[in-house]
Amino acid sequence: MATAAAAEKRKPVFIKVEELKPGTNGHNLTVKILDSKPVPVPKPRHAPMSLSQRPARINECLVGDETGCIVFTARNEQVEMMNPGATIILRNAKIDMFKGSMRLAVDKWGRVEVAEPANFAVKENNNLSLVEYELVTVQA
Repeated sequence: MATAAAAEKRKPVFIKVEELKPGTNGHNLTVKILDSKPVPVPKPRHAPMSLSQRPARINECLVGDETGCIVFTARNEQVEMMNPGATIILRNAKIDMFKGSMRLAVDKWGRVEVAEPANFAVKENNNLSLVEYELVTVQA
């Protein structure tokens, strides 16, 4: 049997946007939504869609805190929470690479929650999604 101390949940460690690096995951952040735009999703060409298969909804949202901002890719139910000006908590977020730049995302193993309005101003001149990365293979 597990002891009470072992069963106790770990306190989440929150980081700032400027600390995000390519290929990392498990991030907890509190961010403000600056902008949210729907991304057109191409319809599948194969069999007709049944009622249970709704097309995916994707929004690209610019989110940030007092250290910087990044593009967050909101999917399906997450889209409804993406109201500009709102503050959200991202739990177990990961960094996806898209065309050489970082995108923040929360998959089925994470959570997006609407939070109390934060009292920080977003540093918009430090957009981590505008930094282009190049994959370099290192010879051993």
